[in-house]
Amino acid sequence: MINRLLFLLTALCFIFSAGTGFSQDKEILGIKFPGEKVVEGKTLKLNGVAYLKKYGFVKVYAGGFYLENPTKNPYEAIESEQVKHFDLHYLTSKATAKKLQDGFKELMIKCNSPSLVSAHREDIEKHASWMDKDMAPGKTSKTTYVPGVGLIVEYQEEVKGTIPGKEYAQMYYRYIFGEKADKKIKKGYLGQ
Repeated sequence: MINRLLFLLTALCFIFSAGTGFSQDKEILGIKFPGEKVVEGKTLKLNGVAYLKKYGFVKVYAGGFYLENPTKNPYEAIESEQVKHFDLHYLTSKATAKKLQDGFKELMIKCNSPSLVSAHREDIEKHASWMDKDMAPGKTSKTTYVPGVGLIVEYQEEVKGTIPGKEYAQMYYRYIFGEKADKKIKKGYLGQ
């Protein structure tokens, strides 16, 4: 009888924790990300967290990825029509505007087809131009995709603008979740 009761309690704990896994608060490199966040009038759940390190020791940023409907599927993260939100907190002053702009453009080109890059060259340049200030510890960068609106870019607490449509937004998410994206960061944001 006691063994059955222990088994039942263990099973219930597992079911409860599996059901709430996406909406728990998380901390990474000293940055706390709440399990839920209201963005554009929608309650989003924390899908996962990740961080970027360069040269093995420079901690560049810690980030949280939020979705209306959390997923571990990279294609859903790229293509689903729901509010999506990235919240990046920078941890270094070595992330200069020039390095961020060049790195962003390089990854957008690497992770998307030549035809998409060609069709959205101006959008890539515009997005990169909004990263116009050097980062420093405590500074943030946020992007929000809103279906029917587009990708809203906020940089150092200033809304820079919106790139309309879903195609460019999918390109943006492909550089994070696509086949050529950084595997460690991708797994972190997918909650794996």
